[in-house]
Amino acid sequence: MPRPSHKRRVLHVASECYPLIKTGGLADVVGALPIALDETGAVESTVFLPGFPAVLAGLTGIKTYAKLTALDGSPVRLVSGTTQTGLSVIAADCDTLFGYDGNPYQLADGSDRPGNGIAFASFSKLAAQIATGINRKRGFDVLHAHDWQAGLAAAYLKTEGADVTTLFTIHNLAFQGLFPKELLASTGLPNSVFTEEGLEYWGKLSFLKSGVTYSDWVTTVSPTYALEIQMDEDGMGFGGLLRSRSDRLRGILNGVDQTVWDPATDPTIFAPFSASDLSGKAKNKAALQDELGLSRAAEGPLFCVISRLTGQKGLDLVPDMLDGIVARGGQMALLGSGDGVIEQAFLAAQKRHPDHVAVKIGYDEPFAHRLQAGADVILIPSRFEPCGLTQLCAMRYGTIPVTSRVGGLMDTVIGATPATQAVGAATGVTFHPVNPHMLWAAIDKSIALYANKFEWSQMVATAIAQDFGWTAPARDYLELYQT
Repeated sequence: MPRPSHKRRVLHVASECYPLIKTGGLADVVGALPIALDETGAVESTVFLPGFPAVLAGLTGIKTYAKLTALDGSPVRLVSGTTQTGLSVIAADCDTLFGYDGNPYQLADGSDRPGNGIAFASFSKLAAQIATGINRKRGFDVLHAHDWQAGLAAAYLKTEGADVTTLFTIHNLAFQGLFPKELLASTGLPNSVFTEEGLEYWGKLSFLKSGVTYSDWVTTVSPTYALEIQMDEDGMGFGGLLRSRSDRLRGILNGVDQTVWDPATDPTIFAPFSASDLSGKAKNKAALQDELGLSRAAEGPLFCVISRLTGQKGLDLVPDMLDGIVARGGQMALLGSGDGVIEQAFLAAQKRHPDHVAVKIGYDEPFAHRLQAGADVILIPSRFEPCGLTQLCAMRYGTIPVTSRVGGLMDTVIGATPATQAVGAATGVTFHPVNPHMLWAAIDKSIALYANKFEWSQMVATAIAQDFGWTAPARDYLELYQT
């Protein structure tokens, strides 16, 4: 691969970034990919974030980068700083737009924040200004926008004719950033962008469509998902548009930060272990059972779920499986939140089986690590899945994924079949289509495999030996930056 004569300055634009603010996998990607890119020696990365209180509180060495004005006239102080992981960050400090705690996009009742449109339009405009250079500050060679919250940045750069390469990554096509067309007047973008060839989507503005339409490159987070979203049945209304851009669309598999997800050094789990010494795995299971009040006498596997509780994740199907799991000697530990009906169904199962089902509504990062380390199996029955990170983390911790064969799950989990087991290649149990019958068949198969200690230990050893780091994905992104 040809190397540029200077480091490419890349501005990652996103609404989340681990360890500052996180609601899902987007934060993990934005927190790890820039570091992996910098390690290639060909890139100098900076992450641009909304200045939520948690973001500003988590930065060190804060300095004023520039002072600008938001689209609604609010003053914005751009500040630069560094995360505890060494990421270089610029944040938009503006109380009017981002001065709130809690979920970045939703109110406590789950409804969208009413100011999202102008807030993230302003965020995208600020990103474009930073990318082209402000107040004698040097600009950037590449603007890499992540998901709809940053989607307008490419439109601002394209309509201004800026000499900045743009790349837009779709982390989940289901979130499209749709707003009333009246918002266009407040964005400062020309009326000419509100067309079927621009960012108009069924009479509304789509920030995600802006990213797809105006960026030089479009990527998504697994090769299979890149193919799926070009089909009308899985494209969520964008199939035709994405097919029209297929020559500029790439699927690059996500990785995980293997320094964060490492059972040999993880300070949040009960006992360390590794591929060469798995003895600590059993200690973690016993300690997790004690923590959750689950019986150590259960003979079957300890299943876990770490997820948003939604229909997309297929988790509406799981509560009906719990009586059967318990009857087969298994247990379940859940960490997540979402659909109230699904939450209540899991809580009801916990009441029926207090020694075998434990439910924690919400999200707790250290507890997620303890679950991954202590569980035997993780259930991920998603109806669609752009990439999925929990199965990658699970395999790092010797926890076997039971997954549907969709998107990134299909790209990362090798299902147990006579052929894959014969050569020791299986890393999980896979099924398709997503329905109660097929899910139970996969659960039943995993219980049977668990009972065969030789087969199970072989799968665990193969899973924990997989390499899902960021080195290879970073090289793929670098190739696009340099094209």
